[in-house]
Amino acid sequence: MKVRQPDDLMDQLAHWLATHIAPLGKLEPVYRKHKQFLLYASFGAGTLFISLFSYWLFTEVFKWNILAGNAISWIFATSFSFYTTRKWVFKGHRRGIYALLIQLSGFFFGRFITLFIEEWMLLFFVGIMKWPNMPVKFAATVVVIALNYIFSKLVVFRKKATK
Repeated sequence: MKVRQPDDLMDQLAHWLATHIAPLGKLEPVYRKHKQFLLYASFGAGTLFISLFSYWLFTEVFKWNILAGNAISWIFATSFSFYTTRKWVFKGHRRGIYALLIQLSGFFFGRFITLFIEEWMLLFFVGIMKWPNMPVKFAATVVVIALNYIFSKLVVFRKKATK
């Protein structure tokens, strides 16, 4: 039986964990089957952390307006998300500078739509309803991450059409 060699950094890490930590070996087939979603979820957690931490810093520490703080934290989180999503999650996408520019514009366009949804949620629930700032931001971010996954998978990083 031929041993499959990992083809990228994430596969190498999963392979190393599976071969060196016995209980994780049983999870390697699950990783292989759901790799794209698991990677998106992992990097989504990083995006969530960047978004929540920078938003907290701007609104709770620096006392910025919630919408301005959210917009600036969006820039940091979206930049991280584009890089990691393009590099490690949706690998079958088109390559080259033209493809990069198309993906970048589509990615940020989709994120602008969800930024608008998130800003509306913050304005309504925190600004008008006076609910607590950080729990609303967390809930809004979870909604946004789900919407962003759908948009990225179906529009931005779709695979080339086969003829």
